[in-house]
Parts: sequence; C-alpha cells; structure tokens
Amino acid sequence: MSAGPASLDALNHGALATAVRAGTPTLGIFIGMASATAAEVCAAAGVDWVLLDLEHGAGGEEQVRDVVPAAGSYGVPTVVRVESAARIRMGRVLDSGAAGIMLPRLNSVDEVAGAVRHLRYPPAGDRGVATYNRACRFGLDPGALDRANSEVLGVVQIESAAAVGNAGEIAGLDGVDVLFVGPRDLSHDLGVPGDLTAPAFTEALGHVLAAARRHGKACGLLVADGAAAARRLEQGWSFVAIGSDSTLLAGAVSAEFGRARTSSKPH
Repeated sequence: MSAGPASLDALNHGALATAVRAGTPTLGIFIGMASATAAEVCAAAGVDWVLLDLEHGAGGEEQVRDVVPAAGSYGVPTVVRVESAARIRMGRVLDSGAAGIMLPRLNSVDEVAGAVRHLRYPPAGDRGVATYNRACRFGLDPGALDRANSEVLGVVQIESAAAVGNAGEIAGLDGVDVLFVGPRDLSHDLGVPGDLTAPAFTEALGHVLAAARRHGKACGLLVADGAAAARRLEQGWSFVAIGSDSTLLAGAVSAEFGRARTSSKPH
C-alpha cells in the first residue's frame, strides 16, 4: 500500500547535506524579510536553498514554521542562521524541519565544538529529543530520530581574524560541513571595512578556502550578484549565497524605475 500524500512533505531528509558533502556546488539566497511568501518566490525562481536569517533579518523564530514548508513545497530546503549558539535555539529550529543551521560569530575551535554538539542527538550531541514536531512528521516518523544526526547540515561562519586563524582546526571538526565567510564582518574585523579587494581580505579568503579543502569540507560566502557567484564557483567555493530577498528586490525595483524615468525625460 502506498504511503499516500503524507510522504510528500516539506522536509529535505538530508539531501542538501549529502550534496554539500559530496562537493556539489549549490547556490542560495538569504531571506531577511520575514516572509514565507518571499521564500516561496525565491524557491519558485530556482534557488538551491534559502537561508532564513534570524541574526539580522526582520523576523524571529516564528518564521521558521512558515518558511520551511513554503520553500519545501518547491523541493527547496531551508537553512537557518540562528541568532546565538544556545542549544534551545538550534533545537527548536531543527524540530521545525530546517535542513541545516548556520552559526555566526564563533571564533575558537572550542566554541564551534560546543555549538555543533547541539545539532546532534545523544550520545553524539546534546540536542533535546521529541517526536511531535515537523522534523518527525508530527509523530508519524519516529525513525527520523535515527537519521537526524547525519542529515543536518552544519555551517560555521568565519567572520573575524581569529576565526580565519583557526579555520583549519574548525574545518577538521566532525559536524562542520561548511566554512562560510561573512564578508562584511570579516572586512571590518581585518580593518578594511567594506573593501573586498584589500590584500588582507583576499589573503584571508584564500586561507579559509585552503583550510576547507584540506579537510574535504565545503566553503561558502555571500556575494552581491550572479556574476560574482560564477567567479567564486570557478575558484572552488561551493556554497554560495547571492544577495538577499530584500537587496535583490530593491535592486530590481531601482533599476527598472531608473530606466523608466530616464527614458521619459523630455528630449
């Protein structure tokens, strides 16, 4: 007998983690507008993943409940950037069906090691156990508990000179799948705010990419547009975010209205 429609859920079941660990390049977008509709629009447009930003975005944890199924209705997984490395924050997000967690503002190996324990159930970690949530299909799939430790994608941000210096050890940790550079934070910490061509910044990028490669881990970063993403993919970056819902919307509106106003000027 068929499992029926219930098998067609909004969960990724580790497909994103499997692809990333296999070295498959993926492209995503940050969701900062706290809108499930915005996430669905991006999913419909063909992104590989959406990243719901709870650190700098307009919404909070309640958006996870709506964004995961909205993007998932197009087969697109949701990664969530949590606002802190607190165990309860990651557990709630994962229980809601997120495919992975992005961890910001971690600088040391010990900090990262402690944080990634929250992504896994005991004895490998200390994630709280429950089955009446979306991740376990509301109790209909208790076996999800047995698969979860290998299905969750762990993304650690490299946003400081200290984190760059520790990138090799961080990449070597079990549970870390992606080193993800936060370009603006890193440029500020390096003393070259916003200058992504400064030697200090480009050298740091090269160091992080090499560290990830040595340990067979993916490396990612945020870029402004598709052309920049293409260049980074050619360089070996494989988990690349192209802007955010708000920046791409603002850019498109500004460009189109600018064209209209320029063409309508009297000759």
